[in-house]
Amino acid sequence: MCPITDTHVHFDAAPPAIAACVQRAVAAGVTRLLAVGGSAALNASASLAARNFPQQVRLALGWDRDQATKLPPGMPFPPTDGLPLAAIGEIGLDYHYHAETQAAQCQLFGEMLREAEVRDLPVCIHTREADADTCRILDEHGSHARRAAGTLGVVHCFTGGQDFARALLDRGLYLSFSGIVTFRNADSLREVARFVPADRLLLETDSPFLTPVPKRGVENEPAFVVHVVDLLAKVRGITRDQLVEQTSMNAERLFGPWPTPTP
Repeated sequence: MCPITDTHVHFDAAPPAIAACVQRAVAAGVTRLLAVGGSAALNASASLAARNFPQQVRLALGWDRDQATKLPPGMPFPPTDGLPLAAIGEIGLDYHYHAETQAAQCQLFGEMLREAEVRDLPVCIHTREADADTCRILDEHGSHARRAAGTLGVVHCFTGGQDFARALLDRGLYLSFSGIVTFRNADSLREVARFVPADRLLLETDSPFLTPVPKRGVENEPAFVVHVVDLLAKVRGITRDQLVEQTSMNAERLFGPWPTPTP
């Protein structure tokens, strides 16, 4: 059976809880996870998960939009502590919750994109109500080589319309869909999920947030990405196995391979 890949997981719990979460994911067939940072706390917990579960968990570190006015000038990139990075993230813009810090967010987003180019890594991008600035900053600071290769990164938890989706795809980005696509009022998002080319589609939970149907009311976790799988397979008119194989292959193309599990 092809492994299921959850390309956006936030670990914010104590080590025993992280271990139990990973074990439940593996039992559900979700054997490849991308642990994503964005703040000092999230970077630390993502690193802990990657260190403790190197066969299942790869690592993304960065400074996200809500850190734009909190970081001191010249704040260095988060320490990797010798762990290999699969991506820079979470980074990006959010004008819904942080409209008053737009200028600082744009500056930090640009800095993170330049860091990714120096390290030759893809990026994990958050964007909400900031379509124009997202595209502008990607054009100004995104890696031209990765853009041309179609591996600039991913806009995670995509909730935009088809025009924005097309603009991001044209810039060499993948689009990832979370539990939101299972919500009752998400018909327009499901239409976008049907539109995205098969080789640019990714899956995620964005756990511990955005729990999918039918698990609403409990904290989200990587094991629940199977419900996103089932919904997207139905929407796209393909089998579950086809959806899993394609999205896991896409994840490896973008982030590099996960280790082969030992017997």
